[in-house]
Amino acid sequence: MPAITGKILINHRLLAILVLGFASGLPLALTGATLQAWFTEAHVSLKAIGVLSLLGIPYTLKFLWAPIMDYYGFSSLGKRKSWILLTQLALVMTLLILSQMNPAYQTAQIGFIALLIAFFSASQDISINAYTTDVLHPEERGLGAAYSVFAYRVALLVSGGLALIAADYMGFAATYQCMALLMLLTMIPTYFAPRVVETVSSSHSLYQNTLKSLMDLLQRDKIILILLFILFYKFGDALALSLITNFLLHGLGFTLTEVGLAYKIVSFIAMILGGFIGGIILTRWNIYRALIIFGIAQAFSNLTFALLAYTGKDFLLMTSAVFIENFCSGLSTAALLAFMMSLCNHRFTATQFALLSAVSSLARVFLGPVAAFMVENVGWISFFIWSFVLCFPGIILLTLLKQEVLCHEHATTG
Repeated sequence: MPAITGKILINHRLLAILVLGFASGLPLALTGATLQAWFTEAHVSLKAIGVLSLLGIPYTLKFLWAPIMDYYGFSSLGKRKSWILLTQLALVMTLLILSQMNPAYQTAQIGFIALLIAFFSASQDISINAYTTDVLHPEERGLGAAYSVFAYRVALLVSGGLALIAADYMGFAATYQCMALLMLLTMIPTYFAPRVVETVSSSHSLYQNTLKSLMDLLQRDKIILILLFILFYKFGDALALSLITNFLLHGLGFTLTEVGLAYKIVSFIAMILGGFIGGIILTRWNIYRALIIFGIAQAFSNLTFALLAYTGKDFLLMTSAVFIENFCSGLSTAALLAFMMSLCNHRFTATQFALLSAVSSLARVFLGPVAAFMVENVGWISFFIWSFVLCFPGIILLTLLKQEVLCHEHATTG
């Protein structure tokens, strides 16, 4: 394994990932919490505000149009950069259009424009994930994942918390215009980012290219076990976090301020620190070792919430539990993203990474009702103990895949 040097910790490729991570995270809150706040201030009905949750659909279905971004490309910049720039330009334009609208009188129209923003944002994510996978060297993937998560979370703070503060002083219209300007500025470093060496598709049609990309992935050795591992690796973690706000507010009686402090500051620092340290460790460890150790750490971190549920309301213990869980989650996320990157064939990165990331997010999307049922029937302490136990199916699957994980780590297919 290479020694940790300045060239590994920061270089032109990793700097590009920082900028693109910020660009990826910026639109999310603008169609989520910030848009909800704008609707609320405009006295839009609660029913209409509830419908805004459907704006997340493009993020879960993005794998459906990812093959287009593998097959087609524009200009001399190459497929990856040209698609990123195109989606960024579309985001700038739609954010500016949105800023000129009034939610009190144009609720449906704003909903449509916001859906377009979510679509372009999800499409940008496809291109950025493909670019990240293709441009990074194998030993940089862990750090690249950490840098991307860091910049993504900073962007969420900017378009979430800071945007709300700005809106309080200059209104939502001007705030959205500022966000559009920020997105426009990200296009400059995107244009000058290192170009990916791309292979020319041998397929004669988009359909053939899509079929080849799926067959290339599905014909891998033990692919069913690999997909099950990706699904279950963070299953217990996703289960524990699915009702965490309800647990802290209603289960233990913490105030909104106390929970906000823990999640807006403590979790941010812990996740970034965990991801960064995980990325550094991945420059020295192989992915299999990191996945095993980080996965076990992730499992045991869930027990801190079981301890909190047993102890009762204790702010110091709550912040400690939040820090430990998010730190360990940052470690495991860096390792999992590095592994998914290693699975992608560079000819089909957009399609394959979008599909793998969709599989990894299934638990997070659908575990809410399951978690509610468990809490109602077994209580919070047993619920968090079960979240600990349910971390281990993924780890067991990983032990069955040791050879495949090690083989993929330094393979560059394409």
